[in-house]
Amino acid sequence: MTQFRGAFTALITPMKESGEVDYEGFRRLIAFQIEEGIDGLVPLGTTGETPTLDEDEEDKLIEIAVKEAKGRVPVIIGAGSNDTKHMVIYTERAKRLGADAALVVTPYYNKPNDDGLIRHFEAAAKVGIPIIIYNIASRTGRNIPTPLMEKIAHIPGIAGVKEASGDLNQMGDVIREIALPRKAGGGEFYVLSGDDAFTLPLAALGGDGVISVISNLLPAKIKALTKACLEGKFEEARKLHYELLPFVKAAFVETNPIPIKQAVTWAGLPGGPTRLPLGKLSSASEAVLKTAMEGLGIKIKL
Repeated sequence: MTQFRGAFTALITPMKESGEVDYEGFRRLIAFQIEEGIDGLVPLGTTGETPTLDEDEEDKLIEIAVKEAKGRVPVIIGAGSNDTKHMVIYTERAKRLGADAALVVTPYYNKPNDDGLIRHFEAAAKVGIPIIIYNIASRTGRNIPTPLMEKIAHIPGIAGVKEASGDLNQMGDVIREIALPRKAGGGEFYVLSGDDAFTLPLAALGGDGVISVISNLLPAKIKALTKACLEGKFEEARKLHYELLPFVKAAFVETNPIPIKQAVTWAGLPGGPTRLPLGKLSSASEAVLKTAMEGLGIKIKL
């Protein structure tokens, strides 16, 4: 099985001012990520504005990501839906187009019960591609508590979890009760932070890395932070953590991916506008973001 360990970027979807997807910009962004040493790519997640993309756009983005990665880094494709039938279709597409894994979010809005969640992830795993669970109650309305996560983790084909519960105690329980016993038995269950601010503490508890938003702009820095964490160099990791923290906060001053797309655009990389219903960054938030970027020595190219 492919290893899902290290620094992964939750890729934005660059767009032109007309609102069309900037496919050439997407290629450039992937090239930048790989040149900067990122460990993996995650297109078609929340940061990629997947709810506003049509299926033709998604198909092309997957094809580009897989082709540009060229097997150098794993590509995990967002394949979530609040309808199990559609989730299976998206997961099958990820497999067919050559992805290394599918990221399947807890079904949103429906708020499924335990039996429904188990069967949802069983359906995903039957497709035959590694499945990374995405646990983010702030967007889905449904947390996956550790006892239920343990049941889902025993489904063959479930490779790990992107943990964005915001609860460090829960993250520690998932590592202690699921990941570490699995590894002790010769298997794997990867636990990746879904929040940039938790990269260091999650790794200190025994986690495997991060699916990062701010690495769209700072892949080398996030790679260095994650590498230091995973090598147990926590003095170095703390220094990087605190250096990056003001920008982490600024990147979430408004709904993701509004700030990170603005930051990427200001830095001269392919970003562009967000699609409605995500609007423009407020002037107050712009000031916060600019200050954080300047603090890292990033030149703003207006």
